[in-house]
Amino acid sequence: MSIREQILADIKEAMKAKDEFKRDTLNAALKQVEVDQRIEMTDDVVLPLLQKEIKKRADSVELYLKGERGDLAKKEQGEIELIKAYLPAQLSDEELKAKIEAIIQKTGKNLGAVMKMAKDEIGASAEAKRISMIAKELLS
Repeated sequence: MSIREQILADIKEAMKAKDEFKRDTLNAALKQVEVDQRIEMTDDVVLPLLQKEIKKRADSVELYLKGERGDLAKKEQGEIELIKAYLPAQLSDEELKAKIEAIIQKTGKNLGAVMKMAKDEIGASAEAKRISMIAKELLS
């Protein structure tokens, strides 16, 4: 079962269970793009989309905490945890460092080239922010 199919099944279950939080979060993460762009959502499209949704919510959490809106920050954090369940297991720092070192060996010490290849090879197994941080650390 693809990630898209799993999300759609979970949306259906959430509707039956009257779980508005889960339904709304998953709908926002997937359905809107599918309708707007009129494309078939494959895992190659869904995974970066889920990562983007997590990043948007993480930014919101940060802003809500600065604005002393803990209630809204907590809601956004719950949405992050819900969406993360559909991503593949995240690489540990050691695994990520090893993969990036191998990529640096292939591409040289150009951060742009390293990031492009890392994004393709690592995909959704690590956040772009973590990849960037480790790549900069290894290149300096």
